[in-house]
Amino acid sequence: MSVAFVNEESAETAAETLLPDRPISPHPNLVTEAGLEQMKRQLEEAREAYQASSAIDDINERRRQAAGPLRDLRYLTERVRTAQIVPDPTDTEVVAFGHTVTFSREDGRVQTYRIVGEDEADPKAGSISYVSPVARQLVGKRVGDVVMAGGQELELLSITLQDVC
Repeated sequence: MSVAFVNEESAETAAETLLPDRPISPHPNLVTEAGLEQMKRQLEEAREAYQASSAIDDINERRRQAAGPLRDLRYLTERVRTAQIVPDPTDTEVVAFGHTVTFSREDGRVQTYRIVGEDEADPKAGSISYVSPVARQLVGKRVGDVVMAGGQELELLSITLQDVC
């Protein structure tokens, strides 16, 4: 029987809890080893949250509590399944996935980021996605090269193997 025929509140609640899937990027799912481990932890947390919601007696509240974890389970299962681990770079001659780069902007700011996969990127914590405009401009460049990104010149100051996080 459809929830539409049970009662009005249940039908409204069911519609509220059908969250749209998180969009899957069209880019290859490149990740660092640490990034894959992070996604696996998030997947396990989503499983635990979903299982915890299953114990809720009130069906409407159960649906509300399960919606987010269920959506995350679908997303993370696919991202872990399609993950392609990129080995850490071994030299610092040319910017590549996994490098930490330091660059200066025209306005004098100096910024340092590690180039990582989309799901592990966190600019506030010092990492950017390899498909971000800045990373795309820097990959393949050497110290001293100048590139344009976001309407500004960026000068590459250093390439290192260390994690900034």
